[in-house]
Amino acid sequence: MVPPVLDLEMVETVEAVLLVAAEAATASFEMARRTHRREELAEIIGLGGDGTPTSRLDQLVDEAVLAATEHARMNVLSEEAGWVDRGSAFTLVVDPVDGTANALAGVPICTFSGAVVVDDQPAVALTRWLDTGRDWLVRAGAPSDEAWCTTGRTALDGAAVSLLRPQATTRAAWSRVADQAARIRILSCSTFEAVLVCTAATDAFADPGGEVHRYVDLVAAQLYAAAAGAVVDDVLGRPIDFDTDLTRRWSGIVAATPELASELRRVITDDAEAQVPIA
Repeated sequence: MVPPVLDLEMVETVEAVLLVAAEAATASFEMARRTHRREELAEIIGLGGDGTPTSRLDQLVDEAVLAATEHARMNVLSEEAGWVDRGSAFTLVVDPVDGTANALAGVPICTFSGAVVVDDQPAVALTRWLDTGRDWLVRAGAPSDEAWCTTGRTALDGAAVSLLRPQATTRAAWSRVADQAARIRILSCSTFEAVLVCTAATDAFADPGGEVHRYVDLVAAQLYAAAAGAVVDDVLGRPIDFDTDLTRRWSGIVAATPELASELRRVITDDAEAQVPIA
C-alpha cells in the first residue's frame, strides 16, 4: 500500500473531517439511546447501501454523520447510505455503528469507524469506541501518537484469537481454529477487534470463511496494520481494495504477523498449502 502524498494543511483538514464525523456519531448515538427504547432502535426500517437490513439506530447515526460532514464535499461510502459521488478525489468511508447488535443489547462494545481514501488509497483512519469516547487515529506513512504494535506471535498454538460467531457454513472451520488456539473471544465488533490486534491486546481476529466484511469494515484496519506491522488479509487471498460496490465481501483476517495470518488461512480453508504473502 503506497501512502497518498498530502501536505500538512490537507492532512489536518482530513483529520478534522473524521473528528467531526466521530463527534456527530457519538452525539447521535447517545441521543438515540436517551430518547428511544431498545426495541424502537432495533426496528428494521429499510435496507442499507450493502443490501442488508438497516436498524433505526444505524440510520439515525448515519444521517447525523452525513449531515455533519456535507460541508467537506467529499464523496461518501457508507454502510447505510451507500455510494454518494460528489466528484471528489477524496472519499469518506464510514461504518457509523459497527457492532450494532451489541449496541442494541446494551453491550458496550461498538464503534464508529471512518477513513478518508484519496483516489483509491487509504490516507487517514479513525475508530471511536462509542461507549467511552476513546479514539484511535492513524495517518498513512506517518508516525502516530498511539502505541501501534503487535504481540509478534507467529503460531496459532498458544494464540488468543477473536472470531466471529460460528454459522452453519463456518462451524467446522471455526472449530479447527478454536481447537488449536489458547483462547477464543467473540466480541462481535470487527473494527474494535482489529484495533486490539494492532495494539498488542490480542494476537489475531478472523472471519472463518463467512464472507461478511465489506470495505467499510476493513479499510481502517489496513492503516492500523501498516502502522503496527500487522497483516490484513482475506481467507481466500483476494486483494482488499477500494470499491464502491458494498455487495463485495471478504472473509477478513487481521493477524500479528504474516506467519500467523498464513496459518489461520491454512486452518480455516483446511488447505495445507494455503499461504499468505510475506509483507
